[in-house]
Amino acid sequence: QVQLVESGGGLVQAGGSLRLSCAASGSRFNLLRMGWYRQCPGKQRELVATFTSVGSTNYADSVKGRFTIYRDYAKNTMYLQMNSLKPEDTAVYYCTARLLTTNNDYWGQGTQVTVSS
Repeated sequence: QVQLVESGGGLVQAGGSLRLSCAASGSRFNLLRMGWYRQCPGKQRELVATFTSVGSTNYADSVKGRFTIYRDYAKNTMYLQMNSLKPEDTAVYYCTARLLTTNNDYWGQGTQVTVSS
């Protein structure tokens, strides 16, 4: 069973930065295709950034140039570095992982990010 635990959310002023972490367990890290989604108030969950099947990265247009997704294989952890934050980035951010051997998807519990203007 894959488990994902997010951390790093909080309250920040517009223009500030935060780094989210997602620690994975229950599987070899290289068998997980991982990404970040968010759910803004009153909206559907949307993709923020993911790793693709060929190991590159994919970003939502709204975060390109401001957010960076990366992973540390030694720590079994994925990160989302968020710079130049805007009030519209306020959301609950979720870590997700697809286990490549089963195609099952797993989600973390979410971490709240609030950007004040």
